Amino acid sequence: MSLCKSMVRPASVLFAVMVLLQLGGCVAEWPIAKDVYTTAEQQLLPVALPADTPAINPKDVALYAEFGYSAWHTGPGTDYSKDPAAVQPHDKRAELAPAYTGAPNAASLLSFFAITDIHITDKESPAQAIYPGWSATPEAPYLLNSSYSPIILSTTQVLDAAIQTVNALNKKSPIDFGISLGDDINNTQYNELRWFIDVMDGKVITPSSGAHAGADTIDYQKPFKAVGLDIPWYQVLGNHDQYFTGLAYETKKTRAAHVGNTVINMAPDALAPGWNADTTGAYMGVVDGTTPYGDIIGAGLEALFPTPPKVVADKNRRSLSTTKSTSRNWMREFFDTTSEPFGHGFSRENLDKDFACYTFEPKSEIPIRILALDDTNKPSATETSQQYIGGGGLDQARHDWLLTELQKGQNEGKLMIIAAHIPILPLTDLTTTDPTDVESCFGNIEEEKALLATLRNYPNLLMVIAGHRHLNTVTPQTYDPTVPGQGPENSFWEVETASLRDFPQQLRVFDICRNSDNTVSVFVTNVDPAVSEGSPAAKSRNYALGLKRIYGASATTLADTTSHAYNAELVKQLTPEMQAIIANCGTPLE
Repeated sequence: MSLCKSMVRPASVLFAVMVLLQLGGCVAEWPIAKDVYTTAEQQLLPVALPADTPAINPKDVALYAEFGYSAWHTGPGTDYSKDPAAVQPHDKRAELAPAYTGAPNAASLLSFFAITDIHITDKESPAQAIYPGWSATPEAPYLLNSSYSPIILSTTQVLDAAIQTVNALNKKSPIDFGISLGDDINNTQYNELRWFIDVMDGKVITPSSGAHAGADTIDYQKPFKAVGLDIPWYQVLGNHDQYFTGLAYETKKTRAAHVGNTVINMAPDALAPGWNADTTGAYMGVVDGTTPYGDIIGAGLEALFPTPPKVVADKNRRSLSTTKSTSRNWMREFFDTTSEPFGHGFSRENLDKDFACYTFEPKSEIPIRILALDDTNKPSATETSQQYIGGGGLDQARHDWLLTELQKGQNEGKLMIIAAHIPILPLTDLTTTDPTDVESCFGNIEEEKALLATLRNYPNLLMVIAGHRHLNTVTPQTYDPTVPGQGPENSFWEVETASLRDFPQQLRVFDICRNSDNTVSVFVTNVDPAVSEGSPAAKSRNYALGLKRIYGASATTLADTTSHAYNAELVKQLTPEMQAIIANCGTPLE
C-alpha cells in the first residue's frame, strides 16, 4: 500500500521530504494482520529443533530460516486450568490476599498497556557497539544479543506494528492510556528518539541515516507512514535513553563518534572486566543498508584495517546526554509531539529541575495514581569513569520524592502503581518458584531490600511495573510478618514486561477490577504485535526468535517450545479504609 505526499506533516525530517519528491510523492505503509489476539487467545510457539541441529553464528542471518532457528507456529492461548474440560486463560494468584475466597469481578476500574525496551536503533551510526555480538560464536552468552541482533534493521517498523495492535485492541475493549517503561532508544541519539516519538505520533519515518543507503530499494530502509497511537501515552526514563549503549557515561570520544564519520574503535570483548568505551582494539561496524539481511561492514580487529572504516556523518546522530545532564535533552523532546498528553507526563518543572519523576491520575473518578519513577543510575558530580552503570539506583532526591508521593497517596486514599524502568529485586525468571531466587538489578542487594521494606509501609501500593530485563516475570513482594502492624495489605505485586526488541517481542495489557468483596484483581496479559507476512516487523519476529536460540545454543534452548508469555489475575487485599473508598467505583461488569 502507499500513502500520498499530502499526508506528510510539516515536522517530518527534511530527508523524508526529499525521498517523497524522488519517489513521486508516496511512501510505504506497513499494515498489520487483520486479526489481532492477546496471548490469552492465541500464542506464538517456537518449533522444536533436534539436538543435532547444525550450529550457526549470530551474523549468519540468511541461515536462520534454513536451519529452522526462526521457525514458529500459532497455538491456543494460555491455559492454567487443572481441569481438562475447562480453560483458564489467566493464572489466578491470590497468595497476597488470604481473605480472598474467589469473589467475582464486580467492576472495571482501569485499563492500560505497557511497552518497554523498544531500543529504536540507528543501525548506520558509527557509535553503535555491534562487533562483540556480531563476531560471537553459538556458545557465546545470550547477553551479547544486546550488542548485535538483526532486529536492529527494523525497530521502527516493530514499534509501528505494536501501536497498530494496541489501536485494534482498543477498538475491541477501550484502553485508558499507555505507558512506555523506558529504553525507547538504544544509544541516547537524537534521531533515535525522534523516530520513537514520530512513530507514536503517526508521522512519516525515515528509518536510515548518513548516506541513507538502500532507502529506495530495501524494505527496512524505505520511508514509511506510521499509524500513530489513538490513546494518551506516558513515558518513563531508561538507562539506554541516557547512556552510551545504555552502559556507560558519554565521553569526549563517544560524543565525537556519534556525529563523526569514523566507525568507533573499542575493545572487542564487551564482557571483559574493565571494558569501557575509551578502550580500543576493534572497529564496531555498521549496517550496510543496501543488503537484504543488513550485512555488517566496517567491523573487525583494528589490525585488519589499513585505514579506519568511514561512513557519511549525520548531525542528527548527536547524543542527547551532555556533561551537565543525562536526561534534560531527552525529556525536552516529548514536548515536540502531536499526540496526547503534551509532554507525555513531563512538565516544564521536570525540565527546570532536570528531574524525571512525576505522577498522574488517568481517570478522575477512579482513585488510582501512577508514580512514574526514574530509578536509573545517576553520575555523581565528580564521576568521570566508565564503569558499568546500566542498573538501577535512587539518590536522596528521588528517594525523598518517592516517599513523599507514597505518603500523599496513602493520606488521600489512592491506590498507587509505581512505573519504573528498573525492577526491584525480582524473581530470577519466569519459571522461578523459590522466593529467595532473586536478581539484584541495582547492583546493591541491600539497597533493594531496604527499598522494598520501605514500600511495604504503604498498604495502598498496588504494584510496581517495570521493564529492563526483557522478561515477563511476576514477583509477589510479600509483607514482612516480623514488622509490627504489617499484614497482607502491605504486600504488593511486581510485574515486568518483556521487550519489543528481543524474543518474545511482547507488550502487556493491564486490566484492574474491583471484586465483589472489595479486593482488587489486576489482569496482566501479554500481546504479540500483529504483523503482516513479509513485512519488516514479521522478519524481525523471525530474527528475534532465531537469535534467542543461536546464542548459548543447547539441547534445552533448541527444544524450548514455550511462548514465554505469562498471563495472570493478581489479587490484592486492601485495608478497610481503602475498601470503603472503592466500594462503588468503576463500571459494573455483567
